[in-house]
Amino acid sequence: MVIGVFVFALYVLEFVDMLFRGGLDNGGIEPRTVDGLWGIVFAPVLHYGWGHLVANTIPLLVLGFLVLLSGIGRGLAATGIIWVVGGLGTWLFGGANSNHLGASVLVFGWLTYLIARGLFTRHFGQLMLGVVVLFVYGGLLWGVLPGVPGMSWQGHLFGALGGVLAAWILASDVRKERAAKALTP
Repeated sequence: MVIGVFVFALYVLEFVDMLFRGGLDNGGIEPRTVDGLWGIVFAPVLHYGWGHLVANTIPLLVLGFLVLLSGIGRGLAATGIIWVVGGLGTWLFGGANSNHLGASVLVFGWLTYLIARGLFTRHFGQLMLGVVVLFVYGGLLWGVLPGVPGMSWQGHLFGALGGVLAAWILASDVRKERAAKALTP
């Protein structure tokens, strides 16, 4: 339900953007500018038209749902880490005089979060889910490399790095429990 409401809100925002003739698109991340910092907050919910949003919809629904299966709090924490790391990385390393926006930061972050989480927790179910996600969506990972004009590979790359960081941070309690058990005779 949560991810469905989020994606519905993205469609509402794109409709509002259409009414303003793309005026909301100026709210993206403009690297290394003070005004561009606001884009870190707004960029993941804005898209360059319906085609851009539609392309992100199925991965958002599927990966977002899978991330939230581990609990709303944990899923939202992972999303927050991905959102900030993806945005700051894009702001720092994006091309000059460019504007980056789109929920693909979250798609790439959720993808790597799901893949890496099982590695950090050493939980069989999460490892298997990561393998399935890698099999189904792993081809997307090529998007972290430069090459397609007009596509924010920086957003993809730093979203993906944010996903790995979120998996590591949110698995710390499991790692601490495992270490404590190892010390207990």
